[in-house]
Amino acid sequence: MRNNNLMEINLPPVVFGTSGLGNLFTAPPEEVKMRVVEACLSSSNAPVVFDCAGKYGAGLALEVLGRALRRLNVDPKDVIISNKLGWVRKPLLGAEPTFEPGVWKDLRHDAVQKIGYDGIMECFEQGNVLLGGYTPQMVSVHDPDEYLANGKQRGLDLRRYEDIMDAYDALFDLKREGRVSAVGVGAKDWRVIKQIVEDVQLDWVMFANSMTVKNHPAELMDLIRKLADRGVTVINSAVFHSGFLVGSDFFDYRKLQRGDPAAAPLFRWREDFFAVCDEFHISPAAACVQFALRVPGVSSIALQSSDAGRVKENLRLAAHPLPPAFWQTLREQRLINVDIDKHNIFR
Repeated sequence: MRNNNLMEINLPPVVFGTSGLGNLFTAPPEEVKMRVVEACLSSSNAPVVFDCAGKYGAGLALEVLGRALRRLNVDPKDVIISNKLGWVRKPLLGAEPTFEPGVWKDLRHDAVQKIGYDGIMECFEQGNVLLGGYTPQMVSVHDPDEYLANGKQRGLDLRRYEDIMDAYDALFDLKREGRVSAVGVGAKDWRVIKQIVEDVQLDWVMFANSMTVKNHPAELMDLIRKLADRGVTVINSAVFHSGFLVGSDFFDYRKLQRGDPAAAPLFRWREDFFAVCDEFHISPAAACVQFALRVPGVSSIALQSSDAGRVKENLRLAAHPLPPAFWQTLREQRLINVDIDKHNIFR
């Protein structure tokens, strides 16, 4: 195992995501983005935590966040920035970026995945330039699951996994040099995180699209509890499945068609979920946030908003637990498969 002096991280219940600053699904005006960052800062006690990545708008989110912090004259000591590394900005040669087409709007750059020792160092240095004077304290390898999935043969997959291990050598060098404080991972496929934490001693992990009110495998719940017992900080993100659980037609960054038979089960589940929320006068967003946050072992959830007015609402949702009867009804209607009494997570 690649060893690491474990860093204790004290995070607030809500970490502010920044994908909206990178034009995820829509391209808000610059002033709207400035107000979002300002709302995050004014609604929270310092240090305020922002989660960012070179992939978000091909570095646009990093640029916007840095500009906003400078414009607001924020002391670097009053913010903690997490930069998930693995994507490098490149010139945009076509009408839209080659990564996640149809998801990011009105970009002027493309991004390519670079994972390995030199690739991660390039990501780190480029990210610092884009932030314009602010530097991340928390860093991670971003989308190692996607990197592995792009391997075509078993031999190439094994080589790619070694690239990921080399990337962690780079991150641990940065930590030993005092340039960062904590090293982690951010991925959508929790099984890849499980594999990595068997080989690398991490300070923190971020699960995306994995532990939600819709999807919550028992094996993942066990993994989260074990990581927390080891002192690893667990952040839960993308808890709305790209907005689908609160009404969007995007699910995990893919647009669903209502007439598609393959998507029909998802729409049916959502209709039933909404019906229970209506019965208890609970917003779907509140249910998503509370489920994601109250799973044993989860330290924080990452929530992003493109609307400054939603920032305080997100914090409110995280602060108010929901009645056990609501969860029990979801369980009885087989909309969640958590044993309420066994896990005792909603009391």
